[in-house]
Amino acid sequence: MPAATFYQPAFAALTRWWGTDRVRALTVVTLAGGLASTVFAPLTAALAEHLSWRTTYAILAVLLALVTIPAHAFALRAPWPPAPTPLARRATDHGSVPRSRPFLMLATALTLNSFAMYAVVIALVPLLIARGASPTAAAWVLGLGGAGQTLGRTLYATLANRTGVTTRTIALITLGGTTTAAFAMVSGPFPLLVGIAVAAGMVRGNLTLLQATAVTDRWGTAHYGRLSGLLAAPATIASALAPFAGAALAGPLGGYPGLFSALALASIAAALFAMGGTPSRPQLHSDNP
Repeated sequence: MPAATFYQPAFAALTRWWGTDRVRALTVVTLAGGLASTVFAPLTAALAEHLSWRTTYAILAVLLALVTIPAHAFALRAPWPPAPTPLARRATDHGSVPRSRPFLMLATALTLNSFAMYAVVIALVPLLIARGASPTAAAWVLGLGGAGQTLGRTLYATLANRTGVTTRTIALITLGGTTTAAFAMVSGPFPLLVGIAVAAGMVRGNLTLLQATAVTDRWGTAHYGRLSGLLAAPATIASALAPFAGAALAGPLGGYPGLFSALALASIAAALFAMGGTPSRPQLHSDNP
């Protein structure tokens, strides 16, 4: 199923399997995910230089199958831990959570942020090409942004231990908007654009873990799969529409710098919504694995 290729099913499984040690497990998995763009953006560019796009896609599909099918068939066999205790389940009325103001505000913030983040990732290559980079060089910058994601995710546990959930959410979304605005305003030199791409990747890496822990930080682990799915659904739709919407908006906005300026404003709006995205009394009574 297509959903099996998204992070969210893995996040639900890891949260259940590892319980209170879930941040470490989530970090390990997303570190591997962050390396994907580091490895495959340059590889895809190299293949596309010598092969048709259909052949390139076919080769990548074969590589995907060779790695993921055996891993799922033979490695992912850990037993499913018991559900949280009945007392923990009653600690929060999870049926009312999706209709609550904090949940709706948080969902709006993450949706706007996902739209901006994925539009930036896809539009980065044409932005760099418009500023004089070759397609291969632009692909390498995208890959180095993936390396930044990997580095950023190694820092999330420390960040989570030293900041509150609201402060952390607002800060990361704002930093993402700041790097987007930097792309809009800075035209060179090329090494500076590389540095901005790495910084943007570091923020994206932390934002992935922020979303993975958004439910548990506010409402505990009971019904994590349901609440996380409801929270992620609009954000996933926004990320799917972002590449098309970004390309369509680039022309009316005067080019990719104008698009990046608009996406930075979207991130600012997301940060404002995030201010109301935490319940006044976070309900964390269901952290039993």
